[in-house]
Amino acid sequence: MREAGRITKNALIVGGKLVRPGITTAEIDAAIERYIRSEGAKPSFKGYAGFPASACISVNDEVIHGIPGKRKIHDGDIVSIDVGAIHEGYHGDCAATFMAGTVSAEAKALIEVTRQCFYEGIKYARVGYRISDISHAVQVYAEKHGYSVVRSYVGHGVGAQLHESPEVPNFGAPGRGARLVAGMTIAVEPMINIGTFDVRVLDNEWTVVTEDGSLSAHYENTILITDGDPEILTAGEEDI
Repeated sequence: MREAGRITKNALIVGGKLVRPGITTAEIDAAIERYIRSEGAKPSFKGYAGFPASACISVNDEVIHGIPGKRKIHDGDIVSIDVGAIHEGYHGDCAATFMAGTVSAEAKALIEVTRQCFYEGIKYARVGYRISDISHAVQVYAEKHGYSVVRSYVGHGVGAQLHESPEVPNFGAPGRGARLVAGMTIAVEPMINIGTFDVRVLDNEWTVVTEDGSLSAHYENTILITDGDPEILTAGEEDI
């Protein structure tokens, strides 16, 4: 899991460094796949339930599951990249939102709050707490800053399968759900919108966008529950 996490985070960094005006999302995806395979791993997402690419690349109002293609990134865009890699039968999963050129203060603030939502949540990723203690902390921090939390999609367990139990929502009352025990590996992934939390899926049956067209940001890491502080298995240089 640690090696899968290292490869996954480095693949995300490869993609993030390429985010700039003029590049296509397909070019970013190709570089991510080349890196993953160069490490002897395989992209977790490619072919998963029919997904055609190695990374989900979602721009501006796209929340998650953006399909890489001919779309060019423009100055001021925010670009969420979600990456998974499988190494010796185990998966890593992580995501972050990157800025192309000069972005608005509004967009930058959204990205910063979304990232911090993750860190607020994992304050409760400790033995004895419950899943919804993480969820509640994410929601409280996001809403304190005036943002909404996507409800239709959630974090999840991760290990021998890309998506495992338990689900890890980013909202809800505390004190509910599975109790955390040492050895659990979960993906905590706030998906935060400037406007409504309502989303819809485009006709390609993958890409999820905000219902009102507002900006959305995404931040995710795979973490290990330990007897002490949680260990971020996809730790690395997030902010490029």
